[in-house]
Amino acid sequence: MTDILDEIIAHKRLEIEQQKAAISQELLINNCNEPMPRRSMRASLSASPSGIIAEFKRRSPSKGWIKENAQADIIPPAYEMAGASVLSILTDENFFGGNLKDIRAARPQVSLPILRKDFIIDEYQLYQACIVGADAVLLIAAALRKEQCSMLAAKAHELKLEVLLEIHSEQELEYIEDNIDMVGVNNRNLGTFHTDVENSFRLAEKLPKEMLLVSESGISSPQTVRQLRAAGFRGFLIGENFMKTPQPGNALKEFISKL
Repeated sequence: MTDILDEIIAHKRLEIEQQKAAISQELLINNCNEPMPRRSMRASLSASPSGIIAEFKRRSPSKGWIKENAQADIIPPAYEMAGASVLSILTDENFFGGNLKDIRAARPQVSLPILRKDFIIDEYQLYQACIVGADAVLLIAAALRKEQCSMLAAKAHELKLEVLLEIHSEQELEYIEDNIDMVGVNNRNLGTFHTDVENSFRLAEKLPKEMLLVSESGISSPQTVRQLRAAGFRGFLIGENFMKTPQPGNALKEFISKL
């Protein structure tokens, strides 16, 4: 079976080289020097009664197109109106149909923290996140060596970006260190894209008690959110469950009403 994560990372390396050829890292660094207000994803989740991280994504490698013509200046504001705590915006184009322009389009329309959801393997991508107005970035343990993850987390903090570390297995617990603000347990295996929410429950008791925990992927019912909250989670990343409906904001509002 082809490892989908390997395929994504190989493509991401080529993509970043092309982006660097078009816009130098020096230019990004210079544009990052302008101070921009940042919103705390961790604080928002800590204070939220629902903890819902509502995700904007058009497609996925496993499901294909979910909402091909979804507009980033319409759905994220609808999520905020419906009671989301944080917005997650997928910026990978080849596999998920997103791009950095989606954060640019959403940012003036919303006051919630925005997580740049992508496969971040180079500090160039952190400068991009800084410039478009993201407040936090996702670092995926399965896509990074431990020292590489540590370096990217430190650079993210330099740029005033919070870090959500995504893990899938007990072996990846060693990636948790000082510059990690939140830990997300991905219920989806990024190699096979098989999803099992039990993964969050399995890892919950092994995670540091002081760490803010997020459960990601495969969450489709309010009952599951209640069970995850009882297990210690404070953030619940849900995308496809809302995006596949005609009005994602309305779907979120109904979901939260059942919590």
